[in-house]
Order: sequence, then C-alpha cells, then structure tokens
Amino acid sequence: MVDRMVDASVSTSAETAEQSLDELLRASHEASPAELPGALDRYTAAMHMGHAVVFLIDLQQRLLIPLDEDVPRLDLDDSLAGFAYRTCTVRVKEDDQGGLDVWLPLTNGAERLGVLQLCMDTLDALTLWRCRTLASLLSLVITSKRTSIDSFARRTRTRAMELPTEMVRAFLPPRSIGTGRVISTAVLEPAYELGGDAFDHSFTEDVLHATILDAMGHDLASGLTTSVAMAGSRNARRTGADLAELVTTVDEALAKWLPDQFCTGVFLRLHMPSGALRWSNCGHPTPLVIRRQRLLDIELERAAEPPLGLPPRLSAAPRRIHETVLEPGDRILLYTDGVVESRDETGEQFGPERFADHIIRSTAAGENAPEVLRLLIHAILGHGHSQLSDDATILMIEWRPPDP
Repeated sequence: MVDRMVDASVSTSAETAEQSLDELLRASHEASPAELPGALDRYTAAMHMGHAVVFLIDLQQRLLIPLDEDVPRLDLDDSLAGFAYRTCTVRVKEDDQGGLDVWLPLTNGAERLGVLQLCMDTLDALTLWRCRTLASLLSLVITSKRTSIDSFARRTRTRAMELPTEMVRAFLPPRSIGTGRVISTAVLEPAYELGGDAFDHSFTEDVLHATILDAMGHDLASGLTTSVAMAGSRNARRTGADLAELVTTVDEALAKWLPDQFCTGVFLRLHMPSGALRWSNCGHPTPLVIRRQRLLDIELERAAEPPLGLPPRLSAAPRRIHETVLEPGDRILLYTDGVVESRDETGEQFGPERFADHIIRSTAAGENAPEVLRLLIHAILGHGHSQLSDDATILMIEWRPPDP
C-alpha cells in the first residue's frame, strides 16, 4: 500500500500543470498575435516559470527580434541568447537582481526559429523539463501560424522587401530540414532584393529531394521564372515522377508559359539509407563535395547540359541523370554564381577554394550545419562589403547515416 501512495502536493502540481498546459494550447489556437504573449505569461506564472519573451531570428540571421516591441533586439553574435541560438543549447545566467535568465532555442526539427527567454527566481530539474517542453510547443505554434500571421514576417524584417523577392520567398520551404540521417540547409542573399535565385528541399519516405535554381535576370520576370520552375518541380515530385520526368516537366512548363525566359538548376535525390545520389545538372555550376575535410571539386562534374526551358529548341535528346554513392559524413554543396563571384575592393573573387575552406574550418570547429552556412554567407557579404554583383544562394546537404 505504501509504495502505491501518491503525495498530494505532487498530484495537485501535476493536475495544475495539465490544466495550465490545456489552457495554453487552447489559447494558441484562438488567440490573436497580440493576445498570445498574455496567454504565454499566464502559463509561465502558473507554473512558477517567471516572465517569458519570444525572440525570432531576422531574415539575415544577425538579430534576435522580440515579439514584444518594448523589449530591445539582441545581437546574434554578441549575446548569450545568440549563443543559445547558434549552438541549439540551453543557457542560464544570473541577472542583476539575483534571479535567473534562461535561454532556450526555438527549433522545428533542423530549422532554427529563435529563442525563448524565461526570467525566474530558481530552476530545478522538473522546471527545466517544463521549460524545454514549452519551447518545443512554441516552436510548433510559430511554425504552424507564420504563413497566416503577417506579424511574424513584419517583426523579422529590418527593412522593406522588393516585390520579386516577396514572390520568390512565398515559394521557399523552411531554411533547414533534417532527419537522423541527413540535414539539408540553405541561405540566400541579398535578403531583400533577391532576383531569380531559389532553393527547395523535401522528403518522401526515405528520399531527400533538393533543388537549386538561378533564373536569367534580376527583375519580376526572373522571379516568375524561378516560381514556375519550382511549381513544376513540386507538381511532378508529388505525382510520383522519376527524376528525368521531373526535369522534363520543368523544361516544358518554362517553354510553354515563359518562352523568352530560362534558368539554370540542379535537381538531386538522395536515398538516405544507402547514400545513393542521383542528379541532373541543367547548365548550373558543378556541385562540390567535401569529404574528410577535403574539397572534391570535380567529383560530380559531368558533361554540360543546356539550361532549363531551352532543350526543345536546342536538342531532342533527353536529360541525362547521373549517379554516385556518397560516403558517410559527405557534404554536398549546391550554389549559384554569386557565391564565388563576390568581389572585394581590389576585384578579387571570393572563389570556390575560399568557399570550401570556410565550410571545412567551421565544421572542424564543431559548428552545426545551419550555423556553418550562416557564417559562410556572412563571410561572403563581408568580402563584398555587403554589395553582391549577383544573388548568392547555397544549399548544403550533410549525409550522416547511423552507425551499423
């Protein structure tokens, strides 16, 4: 009998926790953006977790911007909150009044959304577990609502966005996706004046699908070209088309609807259990491979193919699909011309060697894949003093199968 007795205070605490969580879940479904912080504070007060502030990452991943407009922004590279974001770890610090600031990363799978700050008096193991659970719940709420609540987009932008960029970004998937076997992560610049660059990645069963595109020009027509190419690719993928059929669908869509436009691109599929890689390169820069901290710049080099939208006019031959097998730990880099063609004041290009060296060094330093790309795109912008001659887009795939 004694072993089965339950302490009354523990029972009450558990019941209170369940009721408070139920109230927060209901509020997350029904509350407006303005009401959500109040619902969050009611939950944290009931659970003795103090005051909560949600910070979201800005488009260029330089600032953590609070949803509460009365709270100051935080620099990502010079704050404990930024460290929690960059490393995806919990950080705790004593504040000036003897309380605690607890910073928790807000993540949805491999995607980093921002951080949660909780200001409380004390912290024990149970409260920390509840803090982590709250951060996970908020990440799901933000992810589910950001497409229908413009407040999130407005808070994460530091200036106005041009119309072609708005159109292309409406088509983009999350910046990072991942499973236990693979991570695919991407960055794009310039964040507010993007022309015809875009990326896509998704999963079906045990296959990763990834795409990078670079349309001719830097205007609304180039953004429209990229959007049609992405829509054609997704439509074919979602109807079960193989890779050759998918590329043909994109070619035909561009030739039919935008006959005066074309774009380059790479479409690939990675079988996650085996590392089998299949791809088609349509007039695009050759993807790079980093294997055992070494750059393999010609590992995926094959005979040149015409850009998307042109084959019916140039050749009746079908698109060629190439195959290889990755080694555990391999990183595949898809990129557009603007990445390596960024120039400093002397005219020196950033170049593929410097591009790969940044990734190798960041990886050796233990940075996670999304952070590696964040550091890299900032290095490229720094090289060109934030003035790019062309859009710069990078998509990196890291294949790390579990040990047998």
